[in-house]
Amino acid sequence: MKNFLILTCCLFTTFVQAQVNSVSSGAGSSKYWILFTDKDQSSVPALSPATLERRRLQNLPIDDTDQPVAGQYINQLQRSGIRPECRSRWLNGVSARLTSQQYAQVTALPFVRTIQPIDPNIIITSTASALKSGDQINPQMAPVMTQIQAPEFAQAGLTGRFVNIGVIDAGFFGADSVGALRHIFKREGVKQVRDYVNAKKTQNNLFRTLETMSDFHGTEVLAAIAGNDPAENVQYGLATDATFYLARTDQGNREFRGEEDNWVAAMEWMDSLGVRLINTSLGYAKGMSNPKENYEPKQMDGHTSLISRAAQIAADKKGILIIVSAGNEGDDRSWRIISTPADAKGVLAIGATNAKLWNRIGYSSIGPEELPYLKPNVSCFSLYGTSLSAPVITGFAACIMQANPKLTNKQVMDIIEKSSHLYPYGNNYVGYGVPLASRALALLKNQPLPETARSVKATGKSITLPVPASESVVSVFRKKNAMHVLSQDALHVTDGKLVLRRANGEKQTTVDLKKEVIEVIWE
Repeated sequence: MKNFLILTCCLFTTFVQAQVNSVSSGAGSSKYWILFTDKDQSSVPALSPATLERRRLQNLPIDDTDQPVAGQYINQLQRSGIRPECRSRWLNGVSARLTSQQYAQVTALPFVRTIQPIDPNIIITSTASALKSGDQINPQMAPVMTQIQAPEFAQAGLTGRFVNIGVIDAGFFGADSVGALRHIFKREGVKQVRDYVNAKKTQNNLFRTLETMSDFHGTEVLAAIAGNDPAENVQYGLATDATFYLARTDQGNREFRGEEDNWVAAMEWMDSLGVRLINTSLGYAKGMSNPKENYEPKQMDGHTSLISRAAQIAADKKGILIIVSAGNEGDDRSWRIISTPADAKGVLAIGATNAKLWNRIGYSSIGPEELPYLKPNVSCFSLYGTSLSAPVITGFAACIMQANPKLTNKQVMDIIEKSSHLYPYGNNYVGYGVPLASRALALLKNQPLPETARSVKATGKSITLPVPASESVVSVFRKKNAMHVLSQDALHVTDGKLVLRRANGEKQTTVDLKKEVIEVIWE
């Protein structure tokens, strides 16, 4: 009955939201990015002292992407009856709804470089749960803390203290009353909140007003970053002492569509405040309202979507580490691959593993073979979608940043990848595998890592490998080349030996023993 009531509520909210969207969008209009040719070079960037200091420490210059959009261009659009909704200094443009007549009118303006449709299908990369205000976070999230060796960070005194974390999500209903987050609000650890869906909402309204069932989603994500329940002696996230900036940019799960202009606006807002670590569990998968504007899987290439371009700007020019869910399309035969902005090279895309064998859990999206770089980057256990594995690694990153605040975003990303249990034998199913705190701490201290990875050459159709007696079943990734998986299997160990039989097209095989990884290279 409980699940039926939740489903009924979701369906009702879907219907209501559809009516709202049909009215608010305006008949005959669609939403677009209007990108401009240039900027007013005399304008002054609106950046906080914290942002300026971060850029200085990372040797990142202030450039034209920091300058505001030219006011005279916006004024001219407004005089033509066009109302800009969001402004992006990074992309040098505004978003606005245009009729076909307005589209032709704007195209002819000399200061307009291009017009690009806005993806209306930003989705949450997991399903909403039945979490309610006052409830405890579902304890099934806690096992991942053991997997990533959370006690190692705790013993080192690393809890994300002094690290600012931005969270871009669908909603944060009940966040201030959930038991596992009480410690954050008690110390006033949430500094600022913005609602890009309903700008009139105050912080209290955001936490107390339920518009869709997915308004719980950001609360769950926040708990996976920093949740801790001393009464139950359960830790849900690593960054228990971090400071947070929250942005609501989406209005629900798969039934409710958000828009990428909100996401870009939230990113730029957080950058202006000096936030250098951002978690986002939203992503574009497939399907636009106009079929002619649909993306195809091959376009998840890191630069086709504007949301990925903005993410790459954040990584390269703003020094921000963006940690994003890989997506939950792994079981969808019509898509299967990661969503955007997980395809951007500069972001840390997080997949999900099974609990016992640390291979890909079925729903976790796969990295496109066309990419010249590895996606997802790393993975960890999550029962409820990659949107709850990404925040776990966000907490992991916060601990690294606390340990050495001078590290750049790319250096933190490098440590996380190298700390993972399959490194250097990553693949497009789980990336480099599960990040381990003990390895990250050794890398932070410039200590040599234990020799846990080795390669062996094999000829013929099979090879027998000795395996520790403690292992009865091991995970193997059969690959067509160094990165791309043909299939993953769970193989039984007999008398301390693992027999591998080569499959058609198999060039390399990764044998995952958790504490050791063996790369078999077939000749």
